[in-house]
Amino acid sequence: MAASEKNENSHRVVIVGGGFGGLNVARYLRRAPVQVTLVDRRNFHLFQPLLYQVASGELSPANIAAPLRNILERQPNCEVLMGEVIGFDVANRRVTLNGGSIPYDTLVVAAGAGHSYFGHPEWEPFAPSLKTIEDAIEIRGRVFSAFEMAEREADQAPRPELLNFVIVGGGPTGVELAGALADIARYALKREFRRINPANSHIVLVEAGDRLLAAFPPELSTKAQASLEQLGVRVHLKTMVTSIAADHVMLQSGDQTQRLPTRTVIWAAGVAASPLAKKLAEATGATLDRAGRIAVEADLSLSGHPEIFVIGDMADYTQSNGKSLPGVAPVAIQQGRFVARLIDARQRGKTLPMFRYRELGNLATIGRSAAVADFGRVRLSGFVAWILWLFVHLMNIVNFRNRVLVFVQWGWNYLTYERSARLITGREARRAMERRSE
Repeated sequence: MAASEKNENSHRVVIVGGGFGGLNVARYLRRAPVQVTLVDRRNFHLFQPLLYQVASGELSPANIAAPLRNILERQPNCEVLMGEVIGFDVANRRVTLNGGSIPYDTLVVAAGAGHSYFGHPEWEPFAPSLKTIEDAIEIRGRVFSAFEMAEREADQAPRPELLNFVIVGGGPTGVELAGALADIARYALKREFRRINPANSHIVLVEAGDRLLAAFPPELSTKAQASLEQLGVRVHLKTMVTSIAADHVMLQSGDQTQRLPTRTVIWAAGVAASPLAKKLAEATGATLDRAGRIAVEADLSLSGHPEIFVIGDMADYTQSNGKSLPGVAPVAIQQGRFVARLIDARQRGKTLPMFRYRELGNLATIGRSAAVADFGRVRLSGFVAWILWLFVHLMNIVNFRNRVLVFVQWGWNYLTYERSARLITGREARRAMERRSE
């Protein structure tokens, strides 16, 4: 057995995944008459919306991650297990781990999502995505290694691929990364190099659609693009990536193709649900959409399995307007809180209305002192939207200590233009040396 069955009479709730959805289920069950087990293959909760700031050297990994045990230490009815879920025994109501299994009465699966390379997994080594701490550290190393290599080779034949940075995907992650890299080149590194001018680097943002930030109103998309272009970012709309190699990408726009030399490509495009979605679908007979998400009922349970809930990025929840909810943090948070209340209500012999998502608005930042905000009838851009973005993200960080650390770091960065976490570590440090010898 992977977990001790402490109270045989308690209703056992097993939560798979310690992200926004799973963590909110656990926390909102703190007063419910149940025994909760939270399982995650990592021992920390990650505030993913700020991962791009780790990748750009503005924050350290510990600023946006908090140990799950620390978050839940004062919740007696919840235990945390670090382990990888490898399957589901629905008939016997057990979750299979690598090295054991856990019984459940109610199961909540919130294992998140990763990036999709649209049938080109061979691109991944050249274009890391941004979903994990390791991804952010890898991207950080590649970005700052490029400047270091360009400094050493400044006296030789120009190698444009060193200071060309390509970001694929014009959603919030791509836009925020492009703005952050432009800020780095313009401000943070301004006086640190002697042979190159980092401001001469080229940041290219590639989007297959006809505008950036497709989830926002068109006028905010236009303002976001204008803000990026003011920072020197080159925006390529209606442009597809057709291949990625170690020293270039191939772009196609209509009938035109372009070979763009670069050693630094960041993937911020397609999303695919966790592989656990497919395993759960096979075990329950549930259907999957094109992104690998599981279709759920109006109460977020699986058809024919009222004891199993799927939430967050793994869930394909269709609203009354026929549109599926996006895989963003506010959706996962609201779904997690709803499922916790529903589980509690069932134990007390009560019922709840079906889940209904409350749209709270969309925010995206575009470099220093600029952002866009969509609250339905109220649409903002510029400095005011940026202040709102700061406040909303700060308040949604789970751990109070991390809120303080991030607030102080943001204040220091704003006043000094510095990026204090610009470390090149691990594999990327070795690669930089290997590339130099090529």
